[in-house]
Amino acid sequence: MYSQDSISGRRRGRPEPTAETLAGLTCLICGTDYRNAPGPEAVVVSHRDDKQLLACHGTCARMASGSVNGVDETPLPLAERVRRHQAGGS
Repeated sequence: MYSQDSISGRRRGRPEPTAETLAGLTCLICGTDYRNAPGPEAVVVSHRDDKQLLACHGTCARMASGSVNGVDETPLPLAERVRRHQAGGS
């Protein structure tokens, strides 16, 4: 398992989220594209500009939010996230 120092260092060194990450299409931590990888379960880990930031359930969610389950919120369906991203991210 990851140490708290490792998790904190990862948070500090993380680049700004991409447009796809802000749209909830990729994992905030590992970059898994949910459109191409139907297996990973995405969970909401935080918000930015009124948008859900998602991470893969488990280690990625823990690194992003401190909980393997993320926050207690259901992510928007993938089709809705894709539609909003294509419409300009509203």
